[in-house]
Amino acid sequence: MSTAQLVVQHLPYLRRYARALTGSQMAGDAYVAATLETLVSEPETIGPSGNVKVELFQVFTRIWNSLSVNGRSEQIQRDLPAEVRLGQITPLPRQAFLLSCLEGFGEEEVGQILDVDTRTVRDLVDEAGRELAADMATDILIIEDEPLIAMDLESLVEGLGHNVTGVARTRTEAVKLAAAKQPGLILADIQLADGSSGLDAVNDLLKSFEVPVIFITAYPERFLTGERPEPAFLIAKPFQPANVSAVISQALFFQQSARRREARAATA
Repeated sequence: MSTAQLVVQHLPYLRRYARALTGSQMAGDAYVAATLETLVSEPETIGPSGNVKVELFQVFTRIWNSLSVNGRSEQIQRDLPAEVRLGQITPLPRQAFLLSCLEGFGEEEVGQILDVDTRTVRDLVDEAGRELAADMATDILIIEDEPLIAMDLESLVEGLGHNVTGVARTRTEAVKLAAAKQPGLILADIQLADGSSGLDAVNDLLKSFEVPVIFITAYPERFLTGERPEPAFLIAKPFQPANVSAVISQALFFQQSARRREARAATA
């Protein structure tokens, strides 16, 4: 596979990271486009013998950190629909947190991308965790047909301070549980036990109320396109606890931002 083909393969992940980092798909794509332009003008930046994904994120990071405005903790484009409170985290810890917990890079890889040592990476991720430790507790509905995975998710979610309202194995069970108690967030497997789809279950639920949804799948590449609409929040199986924690935090921050915008619009 050529270097160009490998870059294309990793683009959806870079777009996801850029969206989370900047607070909007539009702004994130501008940085991704600048990254691709750099690769065209400096093709030697990525070599066939290196880690193409790490090198791709390195180029993106070099461009992102070259602008002094990105050293601030506040987002510039607050009117965009994907504004996230992650933007209020100190910039370098935010990058380390997203690279490690959302994108799944190892400590050494994060260090290469950010040009810091592994001890600094740990300190940055810890700092981000402390800054994220605001009161975010909510009720969570889990839609998962594999009992062991459901138990792991339930334990993890409760360990983060959230309350599990129930575990559904099918689309029908999910609708019943949500009707009994409306959740503040949904964790949903895409393929369920009775052959039904977690996507369909979520669509049924979102007809009645609006909450952030995190999809879980063994085939993330089928759903992660970098375009809307898509499962905006996606966890790949097998998942790491830190990844689940990161995505839950991100999803809740998206929702908080949307509610603040709605409140401001209502009083304007």
